[in-house]
Amino acid sequence: MSIRLLAKDLYRFQREVEQLEKELAALPLAKRAPVEEKLRQAMKERDYLKRALDGQLGR
Repeated sequence: MSIRLLAKDLYRFQREVEQLEKELAALPLAKRAPVEEKLRQAMKERDYLKRALDGQLGR
């Protein structure tokens, strides 16, 4: 995958994480579980892409 595509995906996941964090802050405790799971997945993808761009994958 090219660096440009990785950077675009990273930016998209950074925005998604920010949006989910705001959404989570506004939700009552009873409705947080599905949003927390989405946030965990988005953070996992974001961190993976950060490492890929930093050249740390496969080392």
